[in-house]
Amino acid sequence: MGRHFLQIPGPTNVPDRVLRAIAQPTVDHRGPAFARLTGEILERLKAVFRTRHHVIVYPSSGTGAWEAALVNTLSPGDRVLAYETGHFSALWCEMAARLGLVVDLVPGDWRHGADPDAIAGHLTAEHAAVMVVHNETSTGVRSRIPEIRAAVDRTGHSPLLLVDTISSLGSMDYRHDEWGVDVTVGCSQKGLMLPPGIGLNAVSPKAVAHRGRLPRSYWDWEPIIAANRGGFYPYTPPTNLLYGLREALVMLLEEEGLAEVFGRHDRHAEATRRAVRAWGLEVLCADEREHSSSLTAVLMPDGHDADAVRRLILDRYDMSLGTGLGRLAGRVFRIGHLGHFNDLTLAGTLSGVEMGLSAAGVPIKEGGTRAALAYLEGAE
Repeated sequence: MGRHFLQIPGPTNVPDRVLRAIAQPTVDHRGPAFARLTGEILERLKAVFRTRHHVIVYPSSGTGAWEAALVNTLSPGDRVLAYETGHFSALWCEMAARLGLVVDLVPGDWRHGADPDAIAGHLTAEHAAVMVVHNETSTGVRSRIPEIRAAVDRTGHSPLLLVDTISSLGSMDYRHDEWGVDVTVGCSQKGLMLPPGIGLNAVSPKAVAHRGRLPRSYWDWEPIIAANRGGFYPYTPPTNLLYGLREALVMLLEEEGLAEVFGRHDRHAEATRRAVRAWGLEVLCADEREHSSSLTAVLMPDGHDADAVRRLILDRYDMSLGTGLGRLAGRVFRIGHLGHFNDLTLAGTLSGVEMGLSAAGVPIKEGGTRAALAYLEGAE
């Protein structure tokens, strides 16, 4: 009995009012009401990305938005420089290689974000683009995009900067224009509080002008930008998801405000880390400057299987936690604390984790949840 606790780092919990918006009758996607909807959404999305330029909306997953970022800007045989921060940075590189790009991957330990100096040290005039994941969903580690942009600029080279914000958009401070990003990749099912099904690209004028020769049709920006001028799309758009997106954007931008949204995520992330440390466990992220505000990855002590703990918590307390991916399988579990989330939800989540760790025989100290609550009670 009771509600299921969906505390994975996405898809996240969808607010009831967003679900009700999605449930509205479908309208003609060539009619004037839909054109007005498109205009409202695109303007509000610009505010979320912090850009004055085009935002492209696809009926797709975030993986589709990854592909769109590459095929619109690059040509077969182009070299791209990427930094390995976790499972999803590696998957994006695999996609780039399959598309015919030459990927130079700077290896990482999955406990740190992309190193700006290392990127600058590996960058050459041959690199057409730099690919970075802002918030690595598999590890709970963020990369310092402004520092990376500054390091790239110091080299005197001028590659495109492509950034994945799939698990940070709408949850963590991000500034497409100010930080000098050329293509930002996002999607619907995390900080934007929607079901999966919408992929996003925010694109700079430099990116639009830098037309590569990789094959593209569905993902091509040009016909989408042209159709968007009238409020339409060159394909059938996800009409009902767009109703929900409009409602979610009103909640984020006009009712709570982005600064407050980011502050809320920062508070919940810090409270979660305090709980983990009070239990005597270790947060995977090893650099205080790079902690994610969307999720926390927790390292298990030697001899204990994170997936066994997750199964027990799901069976006994009806709560879903994120699994360890790739080289972290069985070694970590991930607590998602993003999107439609408040102090009471965090308290219930951490209580379930603490009870589950104890029931699974993991050696922890008592009081992790209490430490988190003490921080929340004292936090401004």
